[in-house]
Amino acid sequence: MTLKAYNQVPIPSFMYGTAWKKDDTARLAQLAVQSGFAAIDTANQLIHYDEALVGEALKALEQQGIARNALFLQTKFTSVNGQDERTPYDATADLTTQVRQSIDSSLEHLHTDYLDSYVLHGPYVRDGLSDADWQVWAAMEEQYGCGKARMIGVSNVTVEQLKLFCAQASIKPMVVQNRCYASMGWDYEVRKVCREQDIIYQGFSLLTANARVANHPVLQAAAARFGVGTAQVIFAFARQIGMLPLTGTTNAQHMVEDLQSEMLELSPDELKQIENIGQ
Repeated sequence: MTLKAYNQVPIPSFMYGTAWKKDDTARLAQLAVQSGFAAIDTANQLIHYDEALVGEALKALEQQGIARNALFLQTKFTSVNGQDERTPYDATADLTTQVRQSIDSSLEHLHTDYLDSYVLHGPYVRDGLSDADWQVWAAMEEQYGCGKARMIGVSNVTVEQLKLFCAQASIKPMVVQNRCYASMGWDYEVRKVCREQDIIYQGFSLLTANARVANHPVLQAAAARFGVGTAQVIFAFARQIGMLPLTGTTNAQHMVEDLQSEMLELSPDELKQIENIGQ
């Protein structure tokens, strides 16, 4: 199953996230694809990701007959304030140069000449958008224009910031990736803007950010009805409300089970109850 943003580029409806995998990144990324994932998320940020090891997995997969164009690759530009001393660009350079150096580094790490999606890891400020945000976004638009990225987007964004991007950017985001809290209506306001603007909403930390509601009776009842775990119910819920979920499981069985959640169909009443579960 695939989704499409307003620029009509198809994106698989479930994505495997490689954050925090460290030395196990290559093995787990390869296992995820072998389990059925066709989309991989990473970032050029050595604190939390190892993008080069994702590239090693891709090389191994290619030797197994899984071509580059069979996979959707998404990575990110991370600003200096989200990096340690191991920046993938000259930290003293202007922001346009930093973006160019970072994306070229990502292409080298991932052994490809294009990215399916390139995402701003997060705005420089919490409220509004700064001059730095607009400079970086303009540089990302440039990379999109020259074909190095088929989609561009933004992560860790508020609804107000997203509205600014949509209203003022020359090219508005095609994807948004946010941590998704049940206590905030599963990021309802940001999802609403995404729906109105034909932007793909990607939700991460769907399980880890919502541990307190994982055993809620509504989720348990739905899980019992299908004979699955509550994690699968949450992923099925996410898909049915128009979200593209990410999972970062390190368990081979859970990878398969997470993908099988796409076969579940929750009732309208169940969807409504789960949407309001944390409020």
